[in-house]
Amino acid sequence: MEEMIPNEGFPKAAANQPCCVNLEAGKTYAWCTCGLSEKQPFCDGRHKKIEGMPFKSLRFESTENKEAWLCQCKMTKNPPYCDGSHNQL
Repeated sequence: MEEMIPNEGFPKAAANQPCCVNLEAGKTYAWCTCGLSEKQPFCDGRHKKIEGMPFKSLRFESTENKEAWLCQCKMTKNPPYCDGSHNQL
């Protein structure tokens, strides 16, 4: 059984830098908000294994084919996109 992680201290910073991804027009993505996913910056559902976890994935759809920098520190004010908040950590 996996160790239960208390909600205190969430979200966890997955990295102190953004991740560059290629988004496809019309495709829906699930961005990790808790920082536990092993498929950063996307959600792998790991938050569901922690009882009482207040974080869930943030679903978003790309309107165009584009390169985007997605936040991994989880402190962005413009989720799921990086706004440079990692520079404050």
